Amino acid sequence: MQNQTSPSDDYDTPWKDAITRYFPEFMAVYFPAAHAEIDWQQAHVFLDQELAQIVQDAELGKRLVDRLVQVSTRDAGEQWVYIHVEVQGQHDANFPERLFTYNYRLYDRYRRPVASLAVLADEGENWKPTYFGYQLFGCEVGIRFPTVKIPDYADQAEALLADPNPFALVTAAHLFTRQTKGDPEQRYAAKWRLAKLLYERKWDKQRIIDLFSVIDWLMRLPTELEKRLMQEVYTLEMNVTMPYVTSAERFGIEKGLQQGRQEGEAALLQSLLARRFGTLPDAVRARLVSAPVDQLESWAIKVLDARSLDEVFDQD
Repeated sequence: MQNQTSPSDDYDTPWKDAITRYFPEFMAVYFPAAHAEIDWQQAHVFLDQELAQIVQDAELGKRLVDRLVQVSTRDAGEQWVYIHVEVQGQHDANFPERLFTYNYRLYDRYRRPVASLAVLADEGENWKPTYFGYQLFGCEVGIRFPTVKIPDYADQAEALLADPNPFALVTAAHLFTRQTKGDPEQRYAAKWRLAKLLYERKWDKQRIIDLFSVIDWLMRLPTELEKRLMQEVYTLEMNVTMPYVTSAERFGIEKGLQQGRQEGEAALLQSLLARRFGTLPDAVRARLVSAPVDQLESWAIKVLDARSLDEVFDQD
């Protein structure tokens, strides 16, 4: 009997991609007051390397993703500030202190105002920190930061689906991912609903690909359901004449069918493996070149759950 256990949910990659691609929309959904004060006519810049250098020696704890963004304000003159966004995936007693530490380190480096904003994706009802600080001998030090709780939007799912803001759709996908955990059939239905909604919006091809990619990563399905959904999406794409690639690439099927050659499957799987695990060893590339199509497809399916190259190629 086919194992229908759902793959472990992966939040880091989709959240990072969504924030990077749709940062103004992210701010509009979660922090509208801050969004209104930013001059979006000026470019905003993500500073990943700078943030990594600032916090590399800190005790990080469990989090989904943090981003550092340079933005311009609407104030007169050349005003610019830094926004530190952190998406936290589970309860962490050290989380407020970590935000405080990051904030003062960033200020110490840049000598510019730094706003720390927190998005909490955990399921705890009573955990919503907004402050860290201490007092000693009349001296008071601390930070107070805005906090948004994803589960608080649970009763707004339908409104989110009707909202034209693309990040509202990402939020709905996150909620559906939580709601359907352990129920692959319900997750399939929710994911298919989101897929159809993308095309009904008549968005441009790139936006559909971007957002479906996020949904695809968030709402992982067992292999057989994923294949069924892939076929449904493929049929939908053909009806609207707008090809979509992410699901097909994950299985290494569509391009192989189009090319009808082993080389197409091998090249596609090599690209997928490199995307997941980085630069591939020469031995792995050689193995792909010589493998038959059915073996390549078997490895491609394993990529769904594998956490390393060894897990992709084990038992072979």
